[in-house]
Amino acid sequence: MFDHLIAGATVIDGTGGPAFAADVALHEGRIARIGPPGSLDGATETVDAAGLVLCPGFIDPHTHYDAQLLWDPFASPSNVHGVTTIISGNCGFTLAPLRAEDAEWTLEMMAEVEGMPLAALAAGVGGGWTSFGQYLDLLDGHLGVNAAFLVGHCALRRYVMGPDGTGNGATPAQVDQMRAVLHEAIEAGAIGFSSSQSFTHNDGDGRPIPSRAATQEELLALCEVVSHHEGTTLEYITDGCLKGFSEAETERIVAMSLTGQRAVNWNVLTVDSRDPDTVEHQLGPTRLAAERGGRVVALTMPILVPMNMSFLTRCALTLMPYWDRILTLPIEARRAVLRDPEVRQKMDEAAHSEEAGVLRRLSDWAAYSIGDTFSEANRPLEGRKVGDIARERGQQPFDTLVDIVLADDLRTVLWPTPPEDDDESWKMRMALLDSGQAMVGGSDAGAHLDRMLGSVYPTVFLADTYRGRRLLSPERAVQLMTDVPAQLFGLQDRGRVVEGAHADLVLFDPGTIDAGPVRTVHDLPADSACLNAAARGIHLHDIVGPLEAKPRRARSQEPLDRINDGKSAGQWQDRRINRPCRRVPGQRHGHGQPETTRVVPGSAAAASSFGLPCRDEHALLRSARELPGHILSRGGLREHPHPAIGAERKGPVTQRPVDHPSTSRATSSTTAEWVRPPTLMRSTPVLEMSPMPSRLTPPEASSSRLAASASRRPAA
Repeated sequence: MFDHLIAGATVIDGTGGPAFAADVALHEGRIARIGPPGSLDGATETVDAAGLVLCPGFIDPHTHYDAQLLWDPFASPSNVHGVTTIISGNCGFTLAPLRAEDAEWTLEMMAEVEGMPLAALAAGVGGGWTSFGQYLDLLDGHLGVNAAFLVGHCALRRYVMGPDGTGNGATPAQVDQMRAVLHEAIEAGAIGFSSSQSFTHNDGDGRPIPSRAATQEELLALCEVVSHHEGTTLEYITDGCLKGFSEAETERIVAMSLTGQRAVNWNVLTVDSRDPDTVEHQLGPTRLAAERGGRVVALTMPILVPMNMSFLTRCALTLMPYWDRILTLPIEARRAVLRDPEVRQKMDEAAHSEEAGVLRRLSDWAAYSIGDTFSEANRPLEGRKVGDIARERGQQPFDTLVDIVLADDLRTVLWPTPPEDDDESWKMRMALLDSGQAMVGGSDAGAHLDRMLGSVYPTVFLADTYRGRRLLSPERAVQLMTDVPAQLFGLQDRGRVVEGAHADLVLFDPGTIDAGPVRTVHDLPADSACLNAAARGIHLHDIVGPLEAKPRRARSQEPLDRINDGKSAGQWQDRRINRPCRRVPGQRHGHGQPETTRVVPGSAAAASSFGLPCRDEHALLRSARELPGHILSRGGLREHPHPAIGAERKGPVTQRPVDHPSTSRATSSTTAEWVRPPTLMRSTPVLEMSPMPSRLTPPEASSSRLAASASRRPAA
């Protein structure tokens, strides 16, 4: 007897092989049987999937949902576009470890570097944790997506060094303490380490983030910690990601992989047919790492991400040379200098300079479209191209653009047209992904909420493969978003529709799959705004639990609709379920140490926990999420050998203390030191991470053997 049967679907299994018609039976959260159409029966619930495609849930390798998950456990809108697993904690930014006195600085930094509304962070990020393990405990069993977290370099430096971590080198004792805290975080469930040394990242005071002050010795010392833990990975960004890698940066990234004995991924690789040499140059670290026995993976997006610009708030324009001097001035001073013809000329020249690097792609002023405007004079210009308006006015496009912005008191929303939208660039982009030289990723979902919307890439990419350019087959497109990232991160039994795999699945209509128009909604805490887009053609997307294919609605909109999993939208009550997590020590492979790496979670039972409505007709895969005794570990999802131990417990979860070197800020991280207002949380069972190989292929091995070894899925 099966729990659920998906009957008559066209299955794309994630392997890259041809699609095939099949019945897929599910039992206890796993794919129990796959057979010819009409061959399976005896299920409690059956879904007629004739004419629909069933594929693995999509895995987003680069997100920043660390904060949003505390108030939105479903990682909207990624989930409605079929994403069932997210990797977060990228670019060196995490909310743990965290001391009470550093909470305000951390939230201000997150608001600055990742474009998260500070008001939303202040209202939505609750407290109650200090260590990384405590942060994971707060999320464990309370999420609607699978989620894995890296440990951020900035958080480590601030935790150990305090304010001195900004702009100063670390002493050997401080590096040792950071290593100890990183060890503890990975033991508690983190999947690796991330860092940023990019010029684009400053804190809320405008100072370079702490990790930018780290020496290469410090960076490699932290990467070395990761080599001691299976199922781990590395992520890094530096100036060269945008400006082009220098020789020193290439050597540094490769050294990170060799020292950590893990793959390093970076983002984002821009593909432009007008500059093919740059693409080849940016793949230099990948080639050099393969030669030396490491692995470096470039992320690139399979779509052109909608991204707007503004002269009022921080955006990519601020990152261009000279522009930061102008766009960071007080408002009145900014308006005054923008009227100066000499200043305009310098800004235009700087935007087209070699120093601007990849940001030069933003300097085609004539191709900008005018978005939202805030003056009567500008209202008729909405939706028009700057170049057309400039011709009517007899002006240069840049002068026209600045005049429009000034008429709106700098509030105009500007939409640049990506220059790499030509046919040759699309062919290069798809060929690069198809060759395996780059991996799909770089959505930045959960960040830059009012600027860009990369979370829609799965549905837009599939729409292009079915009804657009058709440069890749749907089977290959699905593989690039499922099995490929699952192998990179060592996600066992995920990324494929095969018997025994976890039932992370997406059911969609190939004739309508797509994303709706991008719109601004006010559905963040404190009524903050963000961009959103509905998914089209998604019938079910799930991690063994029901999720309706509906986007969030702004709380100001009436009538309220049901969101994602059928619950009422706009519920921001100060309620939290403080259930102990099911994190129970197992045995680390080959180390004889407790293994507690975790991540994830989604639940249908969450609705009943809050007394919220849930539609029975969308209850597909629900029962598997309600099974007790599951723990999260690098060994993959499994039933604990002693179910009573893994079952929900009463009382506090005990953490194993860690010994830190003696410094002024060295304390045990097992006690929560700060509490902010509670946020909305929902209760769900736990899912798990699986191991990656403990070591990469030795340097003498060929690059082909390296790729096979480093990405090989370990045996269950």
